[in-house]
Amino acid sequence: MKIVVLGGGVSSERQVSLVSATEICKALRSLGHKAIFVDMFFGLENYEGKLADAFDSPDGFCVDVKIDHHEPDIEAVYRLRKDKSKSRLGKDVLEICKLADCVFLGLHGADGEDGKIQAVLDLLGVPYTGSATLGSALAMDKSYTKQIMWENGIPTAPYVEHAPCVVKEVNGGSSIGTWICQTDEEMNAALAAAKHRTITEKKIEGREFTVPILGDKALSVIEIIPPAGKFDYVSKYQSGSEGAREICPARISEDEKARLQDLALRLHRALGLKVYSRADFIMDNDGNAWCLEVNTLPGMTPNSLIPRAAKLEGLDYPHLCEQIVKLSMECLSLV
Repeated sequence: MKIVVLGGGVSSERQVSLVSATEICKALRSLGHKAIFVDMFFGLENYEGKLADAFDSPDGFCVDVKIDHHEPDIEAVYRLRKDKSKSRLGKDVLEICKLADCVFLGLHGADGEDGKIQAVLDLLGVPYTGSATLGSALAMDKSYTKQIMWENGIPTAPYVEHAPCVVKEVNGGSSIGTWICQTDEEMNAALAAAKHRTITEKKIEGREFTVPILGDKALSVIEIIPPAGKFDYVSKYQSGSEGAREICPARISEDEKARLQDLALRLHRALGLKVYSRADFIMDNDGNAWCLEVNTLPGMTPNSLIPRAAKLEGLDYPHLCEQIVKLSMECLSLV
């Protein structure tokens, strides 16, 4: 298949997306697909050949990237583009997507995970991976997601007026735009620092878990243990003493596993999500599970959480990427 793997963009999760997208592209190419990596913001500004020949690129336009200790400087990214237009779609992005059999969305955060690019591809009639426009938009907005959780009996932290609490931008990701506040002063400072709409919810103490969904099945539950009780951008993506420990499968009872998997699958269905997602939970000291949020385009590096859970199902990373394409094409045929 001819596959465009879209990554990058100009969200706060740009670096994470670059790593996911390039690794996905390499994996699909290893299985014989004509996959190419395209940065959604820069497009093919450095490619001078015919668009139809781009899929024959010997390296698939893959680049060597890594996740830095700090979130990207988006203003600096804007300055690097040759085309100084205000468009967040780079040179020939839509044109090359129209030539592909499928677009694999290796994007994270704004413009990629919120339904915007899905809507554009829908209008163009271009197949893409993952959930459709509406489900993506609902799941990206933490406020709307919480309402759907409540309506479907999925426990989630209530809103509160005082600290300790967690302040979250409704469209944030990778722990960017999230503040854990122990005092009212910290809460007020977080609200002042926020750049978007926020929700303020009760801080629940307990163990953190995540549950990947693939197809219509919940995969192994994974426990996440942050270093020194802190889970931020650095601990999510750095290894060693700075990074979080991830235990897969989680060391929990069968009843606890079944409960978390059921809640994750119910939320996936309630939001109308497709193909794959990942729901995050806190289990408090009384054994109650509380849903934090759901990710419609979760991290997809070989060491990310969904690939680790899929490996326990006998599905290695390249074939997981291929399975996501296959499931997405099947969903399209049912529309």
